[in-house]
Amino acid sequence: MKSIFLFSGQGAQFKGMAQDIVEKYGSARALIKNIGDITGEDIEALLWHTENEVLSRSDKSQLAIIAVETAILAVLKEKGVSPSAVAGFSLGEFSALYASGILSFEDMIRIVQKRGRIMQAACDKIAARASEGSGALGMSAILKLDPEKVIELLKPHSDPKTGIVFAANMNSPVQTVISGTAEGLSLAEELCKEAGAKRCVRLAVAGPFHSPLMGEAAKEFEEVLKGFEFKNPEIPVFSNVTGKKVKSGEEARANAVLHLTHPVLWTSEEKEIASLCEDLKPCRLLEIGPGNTLCNLWRDSGFASDELTCSPTGTLEQLNKIIE
Repeated sequence: MKSIFLFSGQGAQFKGMAQDIVEKYGSARALIKNIGDITGEDIEALLWHTENEVLSRSDKSQLAIIAVETAILAVLKEKGVSPSAVAGFSLGEFSALYASGILSFEDMIRIVQKRGRIMQAACDKIAARASEGSGALGMSAILKLDPEKVIELLKPHSDPKTGIVFAANMNSPVQTVISGTAEGLSLAEELCKEAGAKRCVRLAVAGPFHSPLMGEAAKEFEEVLKGFEFKNPEIPVFSNVTGKKVKSGEEARANAVLHLTHPVLWTSEEKEIASLCEDLKPCRLLEIGPGNTLCNLWRDSGFASDELTCSPTGTLEQLNKIIE
């Protein structure tokens, strides 16, 4: 059976993740050690002995999640399970770039480490401004309101240069995440509730990710990426920025920068993935990483069926169901 790998994004992390997998499989242990050698970080301590509040920092969580994803990837490869195509949600796109052959393993790890530090520095600046009275910037999930309606409601307040709130993640037909200033989020939540949204849930994140408000971080990250090679993909890989297949390494490089300031078009990617699965039948989706968020989004996508399911792999029990 053909497999499409979906890599989890930031926010899926938790203390102790994948410990059972790493303890069981030597390939996963070797990979974790390799990441530690590349980064100079104690990855085992990061994954298993870091409290969730600290682990949620971008300079911690991004490296931690990538470590878990690539450890699971190593076990699957050892057991003969390889992807026919890949996609990653937000941060997870970097694991997808590695799995598709666009980035080497070492380059991907170094890029993610630098990206996490840049984004955390941006979040720290945002927090400092908030404490001075400008109000916290962040994200909110809008539930049970059509994504196109959310975009329409926010449009008057979403100018790339002067806007205060933006549609950030097109998660599913019933869930859209927005990014903005404190004023922008409150305004958008009120507009969306009046339009019929069932709930608006503020997210425990440190910044307005995937919006023009991350422009300063994007410029710094662009300079970082100039020092790395992006090859053309060896297997299909989908982009959050376009919702389509990535055609070249240079497109992937450009999208990696746009990633910080542009929305995640996950519903568009799911549509492309569903179409590809029709050509690959029989086909399955595997969520690579901690948790089952992407499996849940697939369930809500309208494309899920008995013949096209998504299975999580983040625990030893879940992973063994795939490889045994």
